[in-house]
Amino acid sequence: MASSAVELDHARACYAAEKWAEAFESFTSADSEELLHAADLELLARSAYMLGRDEEYVAALERAHDAHLATGEVAPAVAVTFWIGHSFLFRGQSALAFGWFGRGERLLAELGQECAEGAYLLIPRWLQQIGSGDFEAGYATALEAAVIAERYGDDDLVWLARDDQCSALLRQGRLDEGGRLLDELLVIAASGRLSPVVTGIVYCNTISFCHDVFELRRAAAWTDALTGWCERQPEMIAHNGLCLVHRAEVLQQRGAWTDALAEARRAVERFTDGVLNQIALGGAHYRQGEVLRLRGELAAAEDAYKQANRCGHDPQPGLALLRLAEGRVDAAAAAIRRAISERSRPLERVGLLPAYVRIMLATGELDRADAASRELAEIVAGHPTEALAAMAAEAAGLVALAQSEPEVALEQLRRSFHLWHALPAQHESAVVRVAIAEACAALGDDDAAMLEREAAREVFEGLGARLDLDRMSGAGAAAAGAGSHGLTDRELEVLRLVASGRTNREIAAVLVLSEHTVRRHLQNIFTKLGVTSRTAASAFAFEHDLVV
Repeated sequence: MASSAVELDHARACYAAEKWAEAFESFTSADSEELLHAADLELLARSAYMLGRDEEYVAALERAHDAHLATGEVAPAVAVTFWIGHSFLFRGQSALAFGWFGRGERLLAELGQECAEGAYLLIPRWLQQIGSGDFEAGYATALEAAVIAERYGDDDLVWLARDDQCSALLRQGRLDEGGRLLDELLVIAASGRLSPVVTGIVYCNTISFCHDVFELRRAAAWTDALTGWCERQPEMIAHNGLCLVHRAEVLQQRGAWTDALAEARRAVERFTDGVLNQIALGGAHYRQGEVLRLRGELAAAEDAYKQANRCGHDPQPGLALLRLAEGRVDAAAAAIRRAISERSRPLERVGLLPAYVRIMLATGELDRADAASRELAEIVAGHPTEALAAMAAEAAGLVALAQSEPEVALEQLRRSFHLWHALPAQHESAVVRVAIAEACAALGDDDAAMLEREAAREVFEGLGARLDLDRMSGAGAAAAGAGSHGLTDRELEVLRLVASGRTNREIAAVLVLSEHTVRRHLQNIFTKLGVTSRTAASAFAFEHDLVV
C-alpha cells in the first residue's frame, strides 16, 4: 500500500512535469498494486493519449467512467463519455462514437441539472453543423457551450468552443472578428491554462482552420508556437506528426525547402502511432511531393504523391502540375478537371483553381481559364485574405497575358507580387515576376523584363527550383539581349524551343501559355525574321547563334 502511494505521487509529479512516458509507466505500476480512482485513471488516460497510445487511452477512460458512476459522480462521468466518443469519432468509428455520446446525453437527462460537463456534448453538434456548411448554427452552438463553461469555470471547454467559433467566423468571411479571437486564443494556448490534450487539439485545429481560408500569416504564427510546445515535450508523440507537416508547409513558404523536406520525412519516419499521426501521414507525403516537384525531381515527386494517395490524401493539384511539367498536357487537364468537379464549396475549390487556370491556359482553353479566374475573384470578395488575393490577381494576370492585354496583366501581376512578397512567399513571388517580365516585354520595355527575369532567376537558384529554371532556360536570354533581331524575350524563348523540335502544345506546356499565344508569337517571329516556316526559323536561329 505504501509503495503504491509513493508510485502514485511520482506518477502525478511526472504528469505535471509533462514526462508522459514515465507518468504512464508509474500510473500503470501503481494501478497494478491497487486499482486507481477515477481522477488518476483520467491522468493515466491523458498520459497514454500524449504517447499516441489510443487503445490504452480509451481503456483508461472507460474505467474512469465506471469509477465515477460507482461513487455517484454523474457529471464527471458525462464528460468522460464525450472524450471516449471523440476518440472513436476521429478513428472513423462513428457508431461507437455516437453510442458514447448517447450514453452521456442519457446520464445528463437523468441528472436533471445544468453542468459544464454536459456542455461537452454540444461539441459533436457544432462539429456536424460546421462540417455541413451551417456556420451560423455552428457558431451559435459553440457560443452556447462557451457561456455555460464560463459560468462553471471550465477553461478547456471555454476555449474549445471559442476555437470553433473562430472556425465558423473565418469560413463566413468574417476575418476581422475571427482573427481577433484567434489572436487571443494563441495567448491562451501558450499560457499553460489548458490541459495538455486540449492544448494540442486547439493548436492543430486552429492551424487547419487558418489553412482552410488561406490565412497564411496566422497559420505561420500558430505553427511556430506549436513547434515550441512540441519541443518542450520531447516524450510527446500524439501531435508531433501534424506539427511537422504544418512546419513543413511554413518552411516551404519561407523558402527553406531542404528543411521542409526533412520535416515532412521525419513525420513519416518517426511519428506513426496514434490516430492524429495517421491522419498526418498523407499530408507529410504530399508535402514531400510538392517540394520534390519544384526541385525538378519528378520521379521522386510522383512516388510521394502516390504514397499520399495511399494514405487517403488527395494528391491534387500537385500531381496534375507534375503531369504539366512532364509535358503531358492532356493528362494534366483530365486530372485537374476531375478534381475540381468533385468539389462544390468555394473554399474547397480555391486550392485547385490556380492550377486549373495554368493548365487550361496550357491546353489553349482560354474561356475555361478566364471563368476560373473570375471564380477566384468572387471567392476573394467574400474571404479577402492576402494569399487568396494574391492567387486571384495572379490568375487574372495570366489570363490577361493570354488575351494579349499586357497592360491589364501587368496591373494584376504587380498586385499579386506585392502580396506574395509581403507574406513572405518566396517561390510564389518569383513565379509572378516571370509573368511580369513577359508583360513588360509585350509592352516593349525589354530592360524591365530583363530585371524581372534576373530577380526571379536569382530566387529560383537560391531555392533550387530546377523546374522553374528549366522553364526559363530559353530565356537566358535576358542576358543575351532580349530583342535580338527584333525579337522579344518571349519570342526568343519560343524560337529556341521550336529549334529544339518542340510542338506548339509542348511549347505551351513548358512556358505555361495557351497554344493560341504560342501561335501568335510564331507569327511575330516569322514576320520579324522574314521567314515562312518553322524549319526556316530554326535554321535562322542556328545560323545566328540564337540557340543557347
